[in-house]
Amino acid sequence: MAFIKLYRKKLEENYSFLDTLFKARNIQWGVVSKLLCGNKLYLKELIALGVREIHDSRISNLRKVKALDPTIQTVYIKPPAKRSIEKIVRYADVSFNTEIFTIQLLSQEAQKQNKVHKIIIMIEMGDLREGVMGEELVEFYGAILKLPNIEIRGIGTNLNCLSGIMPTQDKLIQLSLYKQLIEAKFDISIPWVSGGTSVAIPLMLKNARPMAVNHFRIGEALFFGKDLFTGDTIEGMHNDVFKLYAEVIEITEKPDAPIGELGESGVGTSYVPNNTDDLGETSLRAILDIGLLDMQPQYIEAEDAGIKIIDASSDMLVIDISHSTKKYKIGDLVSFKIKYMGALYLLNSDYIEKRIG
Repeated sequence: MAFIKLYRKKLEENYSFLDTLFKARNIQWGVVSKLLCGNKLYLKELIALGVREIHDSRISNLRKVKALDPTIQTVYIKPPAKRSIEKIVRYADVSFNTEIFTIQLLSQEAQKQNKVHKIIIMIEMGDLREGVMGEELVEFYGAILKLPNIEIRGIGTNLNCLSGIMPTQDKLIQLSLYKQLIEAKFDISIPWVSGGTSVAIPLMLKNARPMAVNHFRIGEALFFGKDLFTGDTIEGMHNDVFKLYAEVIEITEKPDAPIGELGESGVGTSYVPNNTDDLGETSLRAILDIGLLDMQPQYIEAEDAGIKIIDASSDMLVIDISHSTKKYKIGDLVSFKIKYMGALYLLNSDYIEKRIG
């Protein structure tokens, strides 16, 4: 059975690196846990690090966090759906919002539950996902300022999530100016300017972050140590907190090209030869016990540089081991480094065992 393993020590070191980084700059931050897909084994590892604020886009995952530790501040990081209002107020201490109507519903539900629900007003800044348009922000803020049982915790923005717009210094300065505008207009203080995600860490390392941006939401950098500007690993961090292991279930010398009349495969693709000169050639192929139900081949990379991924069907992955220096046999495990989306597929699969290393 294929399994994914989380390496505890590497996760601890990545967390310590980030926590030191943020504390030195007086930045509050929370961990985005949606990658873990609510897996309790891994959520416990996260909590054991000392995390006091967890963000997720699934209310069922936040409910699990509250069951494990009710004192952790939970943050729902997308605009709430109308039919989820009761659960949002029950399990999320904070939610991201962009609609006056939705915030009014949150206010009504918070009164029923005798709670104060905190909100972050998300502002559209070019990525064209969720967010109030800047020219409407003052009117929006005024409309919700005095709603009962609602605390406006701050303002924020999402960049790079849909259209790939990067969080440049200019973008974050603009977000800081919105804070100044609202504070001057309403004579209030805004605690959070939540403009930082994993993609903004390089700006912070270059001291290009506006000081007003004082709250970060971090997922990918924690689990993969990735500099999302360059694609490299941030110096001092690990990029292999997670690894995938799949078992060899067949090894056979086979032709490089399929034989017979070609049609569409069971997963909707058709074979196209890479090089007609290779027709008639053979290679040593191995089949692994994992397939498209659990992962996408483009998001994994064999640690053995001599292995080439050929293709996958729903339940099996075919690899070429001809150029590997290791002599594989049936039952051996092949290890893979995983990209963010690869881990998301694997962690969302009930068929992949989750382990701690």
